[in-house]
Amino acid sequence: MAFMLMEPTNQTFQELISNGVKYQVPRFQRDYAWDKEQWEDLWSDIETINDEQYHYMGYIVLQRKSQHDFEVIDGQQRLITLSLVVLAAMKNIQLLINKSEEAEENKERLRVLTERYIGSKNPISLRVDSKLSLNRNNSSNFKAICSVLESPNRKGQTHTNKLLNKCFKFYEAKKTGNTGQEIAEFIERVASGMIFTKIVVQDDLNAYKVFETLNARGVQLSTPDLLKNYIFSIVTKDNHITDEDLNDLDESWSEIVSQLGESNFTDFIRYHHNFQATLVTKKDLFSSVRKLADTPEKAYAYLRSLSEYAPVYASLLNPHDEWWAHQDVVYRNVRKYLEGFELFNIKQPFTILMAAFYQFSADEFVRLAKYLYILAIRYNVICHHSPNEQESTYNQLAIKIHTKEMTRASHVKNSEIFRKLYPNDEEFFNAFEFHKMPSRQSTKKIRFLLAEIETYLGHKTDPNKTTLEHVCPYNPTEDWDNYFGEGVNDIQDRLGNVVLLEKDELKRASFEHKKRAYLDTHYPLARQVASYDHWNLQNLNDYQEWLSKQAVETWKVAYD
Repeated sequence: MAFMLMEPTNQTFQELISNGVKYQVPRFQRDYAWDKEQWEDLWSDIETINDEQYHYMGYIVLQRKSQHDFEVIDGQQRLITLSLVVLAAMKNIQLLINKSEEAEENKERLRVLTERYIGSKNPISLRVDSKLSLNRNNSSNFKAICSVLESPNRKGQTHTNKLLNKCFKFYEAKKTGNTGQEIAEFIERVASGMIFTKIVVQDDLNAYKVFETLNARGVQLSTPDLLKNYIFSIVTKDNHITDEDLNDLDESWSEIVSQLGESNFTDFIRYHHNFQATLVTKKDLFSSVRKLADTPEKAYAYLRSLSEYAPVYASLLNPHDEWWAHQDVVYRNVRKYLEGFELFNIKQPFTILMAAFYQFSADEFVRLAKYLYILAIRYNVICHHSPNEQESTYNQLAIKIHTKEMTRASHVKNSEIFRKLYPNDEEFFNAFEFHKMPSRQSTKKIRFLLAEIETYLGHKTDPNKTTLEHVCPYNPTEDWDNYFGEGVNDIQDRLGNVVLLEKDELKRASFEHKKRAYLDTHYPLARQVASYDHWNLQNLNDYQEWLSKQAVETWKVAYD
């Protein structure tokens, strides 16, 4: 569908809220969530207006519904809070009226301020028809504050409505003036000093297209909010859903977001998508997700699937998540592989592991994680091959698992597409033989890799209980320069120039002194280095060649 995106314009809060314009927070958008920290920050911004006249409030993104009606796509927290600042100041004028201070003038001030910033009053009920309408969970509470300038004292208030009421009281307690005139001046100063960049999307455009277009222009919107708006609008399209069902869905959604956190949410949606549909780029993700949930039935199923897989993804990200304690004890064995993924920031395998979690037995799942971990060390960590090709291959494998074409870990590792990705022994050996890792930035990673080789050699090693020892010191002394000879400045970050020890007490000691200490340890790698009479480039190369042979065996998928 063709659509228009109006050029951004700068408007004050006063300009935004005037001229009979109305704003609707979509029915299912996130509840009011600002807390004391954000209220205090906003108050600090308000106080700067006295000195600087203006304060910039960032983007507000609106979708036009009719000439004077807009949906708030992004910016509702700021709009609501600024409205509460105005309402709280108006409450202080009402208190002056209650004390009969300039009662008639102050009543007139309240009338003008209400019409300008809050909305028009119904002459019969005296309730305010608000310029700003909130979502279904906040609407009633906010309208009550607008109508009577008092936070409702209802039993069983939800957390979000408690926040609305506390926010109103927070600003009510602030000093905004001693007289009605001073308070009115304060409101005008704030309303004309807070500046937004307004972006308006024309036509009846879904949230995905808004997201794609605006994020491409550098306006960062909240993915969970936008996706929720879309999914819930599809679920409720035929109006057959009850409030109770909606509340359940709302709760499920909140649980998904809280399990993942906003920063992991988009990756989760992408990996969840990629085990059941053809791989798409981040740019095309949301239009593709829309196809998975374009009817109420499919949207329901999609929401159920998100709920089912969110804890799996969150726990793949965090090997020590307590969720694992509630699974079959066999799953504990997956932790060491997940620790490797976490340390090297490798997430591509998650789409396969998510697909396999409910399809494979616990044993098969752990075995699959092992194969993917070995591949990750070979492919990503040492050979540095393209993650794009890997992601495409993993998408194919994940779909085969999801559709039950593959039901065991061996089906994955023996498949032609896995084997094509897997660097063979010769390729891995060659990449490892002269491999460097910046040891000052990668200490944990190097300790992890060397501990794996130590364990393969029969010395079970916890990388967190070791220290990294440079055989030739990282910053060699003149004596070491002369001793090592040619190449001394090129070997600091070579994997062949570091070993693991329990304590690092050797520092810049001579190789003869270090040899005695190495021989006195239980660490096979240090003892192997101690087998050399001299430490120079030739012997370092020889040792790293030997180390590469151990690495080939340490990270190996066995093929018949």
